[in-house]
Amino acid sequence: MDETAVVKALAALAQPLRLQVFRALVVVGDAGLTPGAIQEGLGVAPATLSFHLKELVNAGLVTQERASRNLIYRAHYAHMNAVLGYLTENCCQGAPCAAPDAAASCDC
Repeated sequence: MDETAVVKALAALAQPLRLQVFRALVVVGDAGLTPGAIQEGLGVAPATLSFHLKELVNAGLVTQERASRNLIYRAHYAHMNAVLGYLTENCCQGAPCAAPDAAASCDC
């Protein structure tokens, strides 16, 4: 993954509502959510949600699919994992972290 894509993804997540939307989509998994369900869950105005979903889609973190009359938004896990991989690529000076706790105690 190139640095420009990582910066774009991190910039998209650097806004509280977009981070909430993205986390909600990660939680529901492959089923995804309609804008109405996201609005109901987060209590956000439709125009505001539309703007933030567009930003997440443009950053590659969220996909949009039409299902009949509805739009379904899903977290784009491959892109999310690529961003995380980029960020942790040189963790612990290149040595693999043995367990999740090892990464927390790593002096990287």
